Amino acid sequence: MASHRKQRTRAGIRAYPVVGITTAALSCVVLLSQSANAAPSAPKPSVEEVQKKVDSLYHQAGVATQKYNAARESTAAQRETADDLLDEVAERTEKLNAARHKLGGYAAAQYRSNTSGGLSDAATLLLADDPQGYFEHTHVMSRLTERQQKTVDAYEAERSSARKKRAEAEKSLKSLTDAQADLKSSKQDVQDKLSEARGLLEKLTAEEKKRLAALEKKKQEAAERKAEESRKKQAAEEKKRAEEKKGTGAGTDTGSGSGTGSGSSTGGGGGTSAGSTAGYSAKAKKVIAFARSQIGKPYVWGASGPGSYDCSGLTQAAWKTAGVDLPRTTWDQVEVGQRVSIDNAVPGDLVFFYDDISHVGIYIGGGQMIHAPKPGANVRVESIYYMPLYGVARPA
Repeated sequence: MASHRKQRTRAGIRAYPVVGITTAALSCVVLLSQSANAAPSAPKPSVEEVQKKVDSLYHQAGVATQKYNAARESTAAQRETADDLLDEVAERTEKLNAARHKLGGYAAAQYRSNTSGGLSDAATLLLADDPQGYFEHTHVMSRLTERQQKTVDAYEAERSSARKKRAEAEKSLKSLTDAQADLKSSKQDVQDKLSEARGLLEKLTAEEKKRLAALEKKKQEAAERKAEESRKKQAAEEKKRAEEKKGTGAGTDTGSGSGTGSGSSTGGGGGTSAGSTAGYSAKAKKVIAFARSQIGKPYVWGASGPGSYDCSGLTQAAWKTAGVDLPRTTWDQVEVGQRVSIDNAVPGDLVFFYDDISHVGIYIGGGQMIHAPKPGANVRVESIYYMPLYGVARPA
């Protein structure tokens, strides 16, 4: 073959650069690979799942609300303590300055009477920041008059007292700072839970919101049926007791007549006298009358009236009308008075819910209560079986 001839490509096809085509092809491969490896988008939750999640968030917000209430109470108490201590520190400081001024007068007199022109040991002692310490080094205390000695002792006592109060105030201010941090954290926790719940509800279509409302109604109807069953059972038990008493010639029942049992049992095996039962019934009437007058007012976390309430804010305000000061949180309210069984609950009793005791209502008889339910709802009458029961407490 002649050396001047060009070498032919295989199959007689001329070679051309294919960089552009190859790059484009690789890009397509990469994109396809990324698409294949990308996590699939999460499916939209069903209405039932949304309901469960929202209920859970409202419950968590309720717990956080009680923490907020506790932190706010603590903050108020710590602030009051800190203010009192700061007032005492100021008072002690004034007394200390007065004692120091008195010592200064003695020192000036000592200086004027000293012919050498300098401060005497006694005057130096009187002006020292630590008179007692100075004395221990110079042993001049014996040169002081009795009156001067008492002044030094008073100064030392005031200085020690002021130092102690200042340390207490610093500790109290630290506690106040911690309480304020807890308050801020609890507030943010409530807001986060409620914001997440609102976000879930806002994503629902109009049709899904109707379905959610239907599920909520179904849940309430089931709770009402359970309350009705309880009423029938208790009515039958009361009728049986009445017939037994009639047959034995026993006296009339001194119970409260609430329709939830005899009202004579305290849940701990002991009975209550007719007088105490009547006294409690009178208080309970005031409590329930107040609670009924609040029906329709909105639930607002952290609120205790008069325009809005959270659950424990309502119970606290209601029992206050009967002269009973309940603490602010559900966790403290459950410890007030005496515990009773649900079968022996009477109107006015406090009914608590969930294992964490994060909700409370006022029992009105017949398996129902008045309570401030949750965000977006108003104070209302509802079956006590709407939520998982924890227990019952009788405040007075």
